[in-house]
Amino acid sequence: MPVSVCVFDAYGTLFDVAAAAREAATEPGRGAFSERWVELAEIWRQKQLQYSWLRAASGIHTDFWQVTQNGLDFALEATGLADDALRARLLQLYWELSAFPEVPETLDRLRADGRNTAILSNASPGMLTAAVRSAGLDSRLDAWLSAESVGVFKPDFANYALVTEHFGVARRAVLFVSSNGWDAWAATAFGFHTVWVNRKGEPTDRLTTPPDHILQDLTAVPEIAKAL
Repeated sequence: MPVSVCVFDAYGTLFDVAAAAREAATEPGRGAFSERWVELAEIWRQKQLQYSWLRAASGIHTDFWQVTQNGLDFALEATGLADDALRARLLQLYWELSAFPEVPETLDRLRADGRNTAILSNASPGMLTAAVRSAGLDSRLDAWLSAESVGVFKPDFANYALVTEHFGVARRAVLFVSSNGWDAWAATAFGFHTVWVNRKGEPTDRLTTPPDHILQDLTAVPEIAKAL
């Protein structure tokens, strides 16, 4: 069965989650922050993910914007950088994340081959709309699907089912791409073809359904889709 839909996770896959901290670190008056922004960005992302997993496992759901704020508050305290003005600025910049350099061309190539393109993310619809528009990807995506519509975060399978329901396709007609190994693992278990974009060169997760393909960036995704 040929792949007709290519679906991407948002943060870390299409959008650079470190961009908010990186940009803030270049602004005047950020001396202490400029020395520790990398550490803060890593802790922020780690806690954001951990909080989403805990909420999915416990059934205590909230929207991803709240999770994002909670993760930042933890990171600010952990790095000794707690400051209301810095917090407000980082949250503002999170709504304006840049896309990775290869993203526009990758989406254009997939669409030129007649494939639908979409996002499947834990992020709230408002966050996704802001990110898509800020990065200029509106015309390159057919849909951005949010965990908010099912009330539980990935890796709950209800999220992956959103794709087959929205596009009216079988699971094997979908190629799912994520920079999160756990996300690619879950999508593989659900029945999608999968790509793990291992941008950081991390070890493979010790789980039973590894992703079908591992890449360093998105450049080869259109060729993989063609070969399926």
